[in-house]
Amino acid sequence: MIETVNNKNSFPYKLGRFFLTTVLGGLVIILPLSIFVFIVQFLIRILVGLIYPLSDLLQVGDVEPSVTAHLMSIIILTLLFFIIGLTVQMPRGKAFFRLLESRYLMMLPFYSTIRETVKQFTGKRTPFSRVVMADVFGNDTRMLGFITDELTKDMFSIFVPTGPNPTNGFIFHVKRHQLEFLDVKSEEAMRSIVAVGTGTRIMLDNNDINIRAKMNASKTTAGSTEGFNNTPVNEPPLTDTPATHPDSQQ
Repeated sequence: MIETVNNKNSFPYKLGRFFLTTVLGGLVIILPLSIFVFIVQFLIRILVGLIYPLSDLLQVGDVEPSVTAHLMSIIILTLLFFIIGLTVQMPRGKAFFRLLESRYLMMLPFYSTIRETVKQFTGKRTPFSRVVMADVFGNDTRMLGFITDELTKDMFSIFVPTGPNPTNGFIFHVKRHQLEFLDVKSEEAMRSIVAVGTGTRIMLDNNDINIRAKMNASKTTAGSTEGFNNTPVNEPPLTDTPATHPDSQQ
């Protein structure tokens, strides 16, 4: 029984691994959100403690002072977030925030995880939503991948899954000119990867013809180069003249 569980190809091992990875995946999502909620609640408690003594002056009708204090705290915290967000959008504020983030904030536990989680919910594009053909090595060998992050206007992070198991793969940071963006749904691209390339031709037929044109051009260039390299070198013709011995010349 122990050997069966330890066997990586056995059903109990696969089931246990699936359960463990699923639980960890849920934890990765919930933990940053829980920390974010905890921080917001902590700030609200601080503001309530500061505003509560003034809640009698701000009381409206029969509303309890504690309710008034909580509402005022939420309003103040929302305005504070708005001011910070507005400041960060300005050039000087953005530069200051990048400096603050690189020197101090990135040192805080879970900050990078929380930052990426918030970007997933607020970003204009979600990871894996854009499918690309990447010329990673600059030799016209194309890889089917997904945009995971936009580092700059001309630099992207891409994930290239391996087939038939797309949970494994490689991460590359490439420039825009190395990418061909495909008008393909992520599900279609993933099915092609799981099928170890089957269906790729259909995706290319429905997309920019320049991709196939470039591939054909590269093949033509490679073929002509190969033909040139395989041209036999002109060698002197073989003759049937027998070799003469030095003694016979005498």
